Amino acid sequence: MSILVDENTKVVVSGITGGEGAFHSALMQDYGTQVVAGVKPGGGGTVTERGVPIFDTVAEAVEKTGANAQFVVVGPRFAADSIIEGAAAGIDLIVCITEFIPVQEMVTAVRFVKSQGTTRLVGPNCPGILTAGKGKIGIIPPSSFTPGSVGVVSRSGTLCYEIVDALTRAGIGQTTAVGIGGDPILGSTFVDILPLFEADPETKAVVLVGEIGGADEEIAAEYIKTMTKPVVGFIGGRSAPPGKRMGHAGAIVSGTSGSAQGKVDALNAVGVAVAETSSDVPGLIRQALARVGVTV
Repeated sequence: MSILVDENTKVVVSGITGGEGAFHSALMQDYGTQVVAGVKPGGGGTVTERGVPIFDTVAEAVEKTGANAQFVVVGPRFAADSIIEGAAAGIDLIVCITEFIPVQEMVTAVRFVKSQGTTRLVGPNCPGILTAGKGKIGIIPPSSFTPGSVGVVSRSGTLCYEIVDALTRAGIGQTTAVGIGGDPILGSTFVDILPLFEADPETKAVVLVGEIGGADEEIAAEYIKTMTKPVVGFIGGRSAPPGKRMGHAGAIVSGTSGSAQGKVDALNAVGVAVAETSSDVPGLIRQALARVGVTV
């Protein structure tokens, strides 16, 4: 089992003919992902160098190939419209890595996705999703992953990779890693992803990687109180000065809101052990797994 992406996922890539789209689509294929179609308006009827058919619209790609997931890797001027196009075509999962999408456009796109009822959006400004040994959508480098029993959900791409690498080096494998992104307006938050790990029989514990800014971690803490699986946390940006944005658009502390300590306190209050450094995560996960009878 896994969440969101597996060997049966069929991906249509919006932006497959661009430099980034072509590069990352090839890496996805190399990892075993079924990239079944690309979309380029006016480019329908052609194929990529790797033989992937290109269509004019997502709807046509879905009809002809059975694509059930969309990878959005177009520029910020077109990304929100591409998300809406995918949701309108009935895509189950949309992963958007594009950064700098205007906030109002993302508000419109997220509202439309939610109105469809069956489409899940991950991103924007995120690294994507990788299920160890099965497939990936996005830009997550797979070299540090190994199949196992720990799920990872992270606002930060780089911290996600770093913690996965630390887990693998400690002999602890992963099920799926989900980078939800660091923008103020997101398609999926922690509380959208955590229930999927809770329901996945192969995931025995979860690492939640947060950062300063917003209240997503505090909201997640309320959900974690209902989980049967242990969660270990890590919060990036503990040394960030108030009022200064650190990396992500959503990573800003305003007054007392969104501080690292506030997030740590909220997680600690519901029994989540929060690592001081990323290198502490494997030890805490090993302890958490031992408490539920899993030896790694």
